[in-house]
Amino acid sequence: MKISERTNGGRATRWPLLEPPEQALRPRTHRPNLLKRRPWHVLEAPTGELPAVDADEAMGPRLPDEATVNFVLDLSLRIGEVQMASGAGASDVTATIIAIAGALGLPHCEVDVIFTSITVTCHRGTDLSPITALRVVRSRSLDYTRLTETEKLVRKIVRGHMGAEQAQTGLERITSAPHPYPRWVATLSWGGVAAFVTILLGGGFDIALVAFVISGVIDRVGRVVNRYGLPFFFQQVIGGLVATLSAMVIVSSNVLTTDKPTLVVAAAVTVLLSGLSTVSAVQDAITGYNVTAAGRTMETALMSAGLIAGVVLALRIAVMLGLPRTPLPEVSGSTPQQLPLVVLGGAGAAACFALASYAKMRAMLVAAAAGAIGAAVYGSLMLARLDGVSSSAVAATLVGFCGGVLARRLGVTPLVVAVSGITPLLPGLSTYRGLYQIGVEPSGNISTLMTAVAIGLALAAGVVLGEWLAQPVRTGLGRLERRFAGPRMAGPLEPTERSLE
Repeated sequence: MKISERTNGGRATRWPLLEPPEQALRPRTHRPNLLKRRPWHVLEAPTGELPAVDADEAMGPRLPDEATVNFVLDLSLRIGEVQMASGAGASDVTATIIAIAGALGLPHCEVDVIFTSITVTCHRGTDLSPITALRVVRSRSLDYTRLTETEKLVRKIVRGHMGAEQAQTGLERITSAPHPYPRWVATLSWGGVAAFVTILLGGGFDIALVAFVISGVIDRVGRVVNRYGLPFFFQQVIGGLVATLSAMVIVSSNVLTTDKPTLVVAAAVTVLLSGLSTVSAVQDAITGYNVTAAGRTMETALMSAGLIAGVVLALRIAVMLGLPRTPLPEVSGSTPQQLPLVVLGGAGAAACFALASYAKMRAMLVAAAAGAIGAAVYGSLMLARLDGVSSSAVAATLVGFCGGVLARRLGVTPLVVAVSGITPLLPGLSTYRGLYQIGVEPSGNISTLMTAVAIGLALAAGVVLGEWLAQPVRTGLGRLERRFAGPRMAGPLEPTERSLE
């Protein structure tokens, strides 16, 4: 609105041009206090004349041309697809898309994220119809290098250091780049996860070596059947079947002289559980994205059911073939002397998981530190005779807190630290014990399997809680009054203003 100035006794008086000067200099009339009006007065229609609205004037945001709007929406959707495919939560994807659209000139967009698709609508006022774009998330793969590079690209866009065309070129480079390591490196890394988990559970180096070989074989078999488009449910069935039958055959051939041969199966089960999106499912449920949370939960339940079917089928085949039954491995009581091995197993398993997910060296080191912290806390609480569910929850909360505070300062996405840090604590041993009791023992109960489910949920919820608790520390103690936006494990943290002008 234009402003006029007039000199009044050496001072410049400012008033709107829409109001005459004499009327502007008059004393303001008393207005009634609307707070003291009765409720029925508020509901009464005004009797005075209402201001006329120019029908020819468009109301709402002034946006660029339609081609530019479509270009920005496509860029935002593709970045959100990379995050969803890497396991980011729906709240993280929504915040990222809104931040990118606002930084590139689209002031008011609405985002709808479900498990398999992302929809963005850009409002263009009352004169023009809104523009809606949709993108389907078809594939899901763990490539933490791609996720980290996308995070850096998002920060440049939000801070105004990169335009839409430059961002499109950068995103093309990120998504079309090959994995930073050959595929056989990932196979060796999955074997390393199983080996270190075996050490963490109290097994010897001979069992760790066998677990390394079996998990590597499972990964290669899954790689082969994946080329033929076999659904992941049946890949989980094959993985559980190969792991259990291999352990049974090795035990019957007396290759291992240990009293804990089935730790091999427990380690392989942990590897098969590590790729599930339990953390993202709990995060979506807590932050209010119930549809996406239901989809992720269904996927996790289906993959777990495939694993259960494979293990139970292998146990039945072993009974039919007359293979010797191996005793169930008892949960070994921790001792202070075993705590260093537990910490070593946790750090190694977390680092190998990050490497198997194509994380770079810095992310691997941060993940190893998170795994060591989680294993140390878990082992210490077990020494204090705390139950497994509570120990897992406390350890995961600390992992999520440390990841939320330090990860972004070290240039690592908190999601990488959280998922890698809790991998050594996944209930592989409890899961196998529960499945053995159901599939082999005549009067087996389901309580042990339910304990494994409770541990998995405690780990996921603990990570989300730790990330939420890290927010006031990360944003500064002087801004505690700032309203929390929920646990954030990916995407920009800077608040974006969604103005309508």
